[in-house]
Amino acid sequence: MEIYIGIDDTDNLNTRGTGHHARMLGHSLVEAGLFELRSVTRHQLFVSPSIPYTSHNSSASLSGYCTGNISDLILHAKEFLLKVSAFDSDAGLCVAVKEEVTPSIMAYGWKAKREILTIEDAFGMIKNTSIYLEGFLNTRIGVIGSLAAVGLRAGGNDGRLLWTRNLRETTGEFVISDLLEIIDIERVTEKDHTSVNPNANILIDEWCRPVMVGGKITLIAEKTENNEPYAYQSASKEYIKSISE
Repeated sequence: MEIYIGIDDTDNLNTRGTGHHARMLGHSLVEAGLFELRSVTRHQLFVSPSIPYTSHNSSASLSGYCTGNISDLILHAKEFLLKVSAFDSDAGLCVAVKEEVTPSIMAYGWKAKREILTIEDAFGMIKNTSIYLEGFLNTRIGVIGSLAAVGLRAGGNDGRLLWTRNLRETTGEFVISDLLEIIDIERVTEKDHTSVNPNANILIDEWCRPVMVGGKITLIAEKTENNEPYAYQSASKEYIKSISE
């Protein structure tokens, strides 16, 4: 069964961030035999002085397939967050089967990028569903961002990749068709979303972050100067941040 897991507000200024915790949670679930991890994505939420957040007000989602009992997966994720979350954080956890993430929940995710929402808003969205949503530790306000992360990831048009197979280990020059076999990305496009020649060469730098576009894990490529030995390079950190924050 395909599921989405959302987490939010697991850190403080002196600990590793929620994105790191999301990646570690994914690997922990895999090691426990409960999850086949496909991707981990970062989702930027609304930044306002009225919202208590640690540094950037971003949440994270994990997508993949439950390979065990979903109740065991939820328990494992809950215990993991209680163990790794900062003592003064407001952690939230959401687990949803893909089919239960309705257009209303996807729209809720987009609202969380533009306006202030409440804990009551979050729980109201999952009423009459079997979606799991729970907050831990202090105010438990992380339920807002964790549900938003699920809605945004399910919508398929928000978020940059923090992890997918071989992403963080792969650098150097590749033929694009070969790269698609190495990294678990679904397409490579230019900034205007036009496809690139699969036989062209591309340089992948150390900070390569695909983004979600049209439900697909998409690597954005930039054309290089004619005197370079490769036609493209992975889009710059500055550009990817400008379209994902």
